[in-house]
Amino acid sequence: MMYPFLTLEDNTEIVHSEMLENGIVKVYVEKPVVGGFHNAWCILPEYRWENICGFSNDDINRFQGIIESAARFY
Repeated sequence: MMYPFLTLEDNTEIVHSEMLENGIVKVYVEKPVVGGFHNAWCILPEYRWENICGFSNDDINRFQGIIESAARFY
């Protein structure tokens, strides 16, 4: 199950899974665009990005900053 975390001003949604038994949390980023979505996975606690589709390196760096700033509170 995924849980809502944040909606950005450009309608990008960030959601996350529960912590799995192995300590991993999956964070999913999705932005609606004409004809579909841009999306990417961030695997915590490694901050490993996977399945990046449509986002630039600058976008991923921005999302990582947002995720890192929130993750320190958990």
